[in-house]
Amino acid sequence: MNKATISIKSSLEPRRVRGFSLIELMIVLVIVAILSSIAYPSYLNQVTQSRRADAQAVLMEAAQFMERFYTENNRYDQDTGGTAVALPAALRESPRDSGTKSYDIAVQASTASTYTLRATPKNAQAGDGFLQITNTFAKGWDRDNGGTLSAAEQTWSQH
Repeated sequence: MNKATISIKSSLEPRRVRGFSLIELMIVLVIVAILSSIAYPSYLNQVTQSRRADAQAVLMEAAQFMERFYTENNRYDQDTGGTAVALPAALRESPRDSGTKSYDIAVQASTASTYTLRATPKNAQAGDGFLQITNTFAKGWDRDNGGTLSAAEQTWSQH
Protein backbone atom coordinates (compact mmCIF):
# COMPACT_ATOMS: atom_id res chain seq x y z
CA MET A 1 0.00 0.00 0.00
CA ASN A 2 1.16 3.42 -0.77
CA LYS A 3 0.62 6.59 1.22
CA ALA A 4 -2.38 7.69 -0.89
CA THR A 5 -4.25 4.42 -0.20
CA ILE A 6 -3.61 4.65 3.52
CA SER A 7 -4.80 8.26 3.54
CA ILE A 8 -8.06 7.42 1.72
CA LYS A 9 -8.68 4.36 3.88
CA SER A 10 -8.18 6.30 7.13
CA SER A 11 -10.48 9.11 5.97
CA LEU A 12 -13.29 6.60 5.28
CA GLU A 13 -13.17 5.09 8.77
CA PRO A 14 -15.44 6.78 11.32
CA ARG A 15 -13.62 8.95 13.77
CA ARG A 16 -13.72 8.08 17.46
CA VAL A 17 -15.20 11.07 19.20
CA ARG A 18 -14.31 11.46 22.84
CA GLY A 19 -16.88 12.73 25.33
CA PHE A 20 -20.40 11.83 26.42
CA SER A 21 -23.40 11.23 24.26
CA LEU A 22 -26.70 12.98 24.90
CA ILE A 23 -28.23 9.71 26.14
CA GLU A 24 -25.47 9.25 28.70
CA LEU A 25 -25.92 12.80 29.96
CA MET A 26 -29.70 12.33 30.22
CA ILE A 27 -29.25 9.12 32.22
CA VAL A 28 -26.93 10.88 34.65
CA LEU A 29 -29.39 13.76 34.94
CA VAL A 30 -32.25 11.37 35.76
CA ILE A 31 -30.15 9.60 38.40
CA VAL A 32 -29.20 12.91 40.02
CA ALA A 33 -32.85 14.02 40.01
CA ILE A 34 -33.97 10.80 41.69
CA LEU A 35 -31.29 11.04 44.35
CA SER A 36 -32.15 14.70 44.96
CA SER A 37 -35.85 13.93 45.33
CA ILE A 38 -34.96 11.45 48.07
CA ALA A 39 -32.23 13.43 49.81
CA TYR A 40 -33.77 16.93 49.89
CA PRO A 41 -36.82 16.09 52.06
CA SER A 42 -34.53 14.21 54.44
CA TYR A 43 -32.25 17.24 54.62
CA LEU A 44 -35.19 19.55 55.38
CA ASN A 45 -36.35 17.18 58.13
CA GLN A 46 -32.89 17.26 59.72
CA VAL A 47 -32.81 21.07 59.60
CA THR A 48 -36.24 21.21 61.28
CA GLN A 49 -35.10 18.80 63.99
CA SER A 50 -31.93 20.81 64.59
CA ARG A 51 -33.89 24.03 65.01
CA ARG A 52 -36.26 22.29 67.43
CA ALA A 53 -33.34 20.89 69.45
CA ASP A 54 -31.84 24.38 69.69
CA ALA A 55 -35.14 25.77 70.97
CA GLN A 56 -35.30 22.96 73.55
CA ALA A 57 -31.82 23.95 74.76
CA VAL A 58 -32.85 27.61 75.08
CA LEU A 59 -36.01 26.56 76.94
CA MET A 60 -33.86 24.59 79.40
CA GLU A 61 -31.65 27.65 79.92
CA ALA A 62 -34.77 29.78 80.47
CA ALA A 63 -36.04 27.23 83.01
CA GLN A 64 -32.71 27.48 84.84
CA PHE A 65 -33.09 31.27 84.82
CA MET A 66 -36.56 30.88 86.36
CA GLU A 67 -35.17 28.61 89.10
CA ARG A 68 -32.45 31.15 89.92
CA PHE A 69 -35.13 33.87 89.93
CA TYR A 70 -37.16 31.81 92.42
CA THR A 71 -34.10 31.29 94.62
CA GLU A 72 -33.51 35.04 94.80
CA ASN A 73 -37.17 36.13 95.16
CA ASN A 74 -38.92 33.12 96.71
CA ARG A 75 -41.50 33.19 93.92
CA TYR A 76 -41.65 32.86 90.12
CA ASP A 77 -44.02 35.64 89.07
CA GLN A 78 -42.34 38.80 90.42
CA ASP A 79 -39.27 40.01 92.22
CA THR A 80 -39.24 41.38 95.76
CA GLY A 81 -39.93 44.87 94.38
CA GLY A 82 -43.11 43.67 92.65
CA THR A 83 -41.73 43.76 89.08
CA ALA A 84 -43.07 40.95 86.91
CA VAL A 85 -40.60 38.31 85.79
CA ALA A 86 -39.14 38.74 82.30
CA LEU A 87 -36.68 36.57 80.48
CA PRO A 88 -33.31 38.14 79.59
CA ALA A 89 -33.01 39.23 75.95
CA ALA A 90 -30.57 36.39 75.20
CA LEU A 91 -33.26 33.84 76.14
CA ARG A 92 -36.17 35.31 74.17
CA GLU A 93 -35.36 33.79 70.76
CA SER A 94 -33.83 30.68 69.33
CA PRO A 95 -31.22 30.22 68.08
CA ARG A 96 -29.29 32.51 70.39
CA ASP A 97 -26.49 33.13 67.91
CA SER A 98 -26.85 35.15 64.74
CA GLY A 99 -29.00 33.91 61.92
CA THR A 100 -32.67 33.58 61.17
CA LYS A 101 -34.64 33.12 64.37
CA SER A 102 -36.87 30.06 64.45
CA TYR A 103 -38.64 30.35 67.81
CA ASP A 104 -39.88 33.06 70.17
CA ILE A 105 -39.35 32.08 73.82
CA ALA A 106 -41.67 33.58 76.46
CA VAL A 107 -43.10 33.10 79.93
CA GLN A 108 -46.53 31.74 79.02
CA ALA A 109 -47.89 31.83 82.57
CA SER A 110 -46.49 32.35 86.05
CA THR A 111 -47.76 32.40 89.60
CA ALA A 112 -45.89 32.61 92.87
CA SER A 113 -45.27 28.84 92.79
CA THR A 114 -45.52 27.79 89.09
CA TYR A 115 -44.45 28.84 85.62
CA THR A 116 -44.83 27.69 82.04
CA LEU A 117 -42.31 28.63 79.35
CA ARG A 118 -43.24 28.32 75.69
CA ALA A 119 -41.24 28.36 72.46
CA THR A 120 -43.47 29.39 69.56
CA PRO A 121 -42.16 28.57 66.07
CA LYS A 122 -41.80 31.27 63.43
CA ASN A 123 -40.27 31.88 59.99
CA ALA A 124 -39.23 28.61 58.32
CA GLN A 125 -40.14 26.67 61.47
CA ALA A 126 -43.76 27.93 61.53
CA GLY A 127 -46.26 25.10 61.68
CA ASP A 128 -43.97 22.80 63.68
CA GLY A 129 -45.97 23.23 66.90
CA PHE A 130 -44.92 24.95 70.11
CA LEU A 131 -42.56 23.54 72.73
CA GLN A 132 -43.28 23.94 76.42
CA ILE A 133 -41.67 23.34 79.81
CA THR A 134 -43.06 23.93 83.31
CA ASN A 135 -41.62 24.47 86.79
CA THR A 136 -41.80 20.69 87.35
CA PHE A 137 -39.78 20.25 84.14
CA ALA A 138 -42.78 18.62 82.46
CA LYS A 139 -42.13 18.97 78.74
CA GLY A 140 -44.51 19.11 75.81
CA TRP A 141 -44.42 19.48 72.04
CA ASP A 142 -47.59 20.28 70.09
CA ARG A 143 -46.66 17.84 67.30
CA ASP A 144 -49.95 18.17 65.44
CA ASN A 145 -49.92 21.99 65.76
CA GLY A 146 -53.40 21.87 67.25
CA GLY A 147 -52.80 24.60 69.83
CA THR A 148 -53.05 22.36 72.89
CA LEU A 149 -51.05 19.46 74.26
CA SER A 150 -52.72 16.06 74.18
CA ALA A 151 -51.65 13.23 76.48
CA ALA A 152 -49.41 11.82 73.74
CA GLU A 153 -47.69 15.20 73.30
CA GLN A 154 -46.41 15.46 76.89
CA THR A 155 -42.84 14.93 75.73
CA TRP A 156 -40.23 16.46 73.45
CA SER A 157 -39.61 13.08 71.84
CA GLN A 158 -40.66 12.49 68.24
CA HIS A 159 -42.07 9.03 68.90
